[in-house]
Amino acid sequence: MTETVPGTWRNRTRREREPVPRDAAGRARADDRGSGSVHALTLAMVLGVLLLAVLLLAQAGIAASRAGRAADLAALAAADTARGLVAGEPCAAARRAASDNGAQLELCRLVPPELVVVDVRTSVALGGPLAPFGPALGVSRAGPPPVG
Repeated sequence: MTETVPGTWRNRTRREREPVPRDAAGRARADDRGSGSVHALTLAMVLGVLLLAVLLLAQAGIAASRAGRAADLAALAAADTARGLVAGEPCAAARRAASDNGAQLELCRLVPPELVVVDVRTSVALGGPLAPFGPALGVSRAGPPPVG
């Protein structure tokens, strides 16, 4: 069994064993230890920002889909009412269908000359950080099937 003498090469820490890096003038250079942590934190922050952007785009897409669906259903309800298949006023039916689907009716117009085709525009408000961009809009037209 070999004994180690205090102060020998084997008892020194890694830092004590390695020479201090020096530049051309003989001054000690800065150490790169800890730079991996900075890179890892930077990467984590960049990935977090990208994830946030993807989630905001998904939220906007969901709102646009909801507005389009509400516009389609509102136009169908108004067209059925305009054709006399359902009693009532066409734009009131469109407003009710839009609100039932989480949207607000912005435009309801019966297209001349027969007044059985209906143009509808709905909106769904975007919440949170997307609110300054305005609401998501949906546009639709419905009427009787074409003849012939």
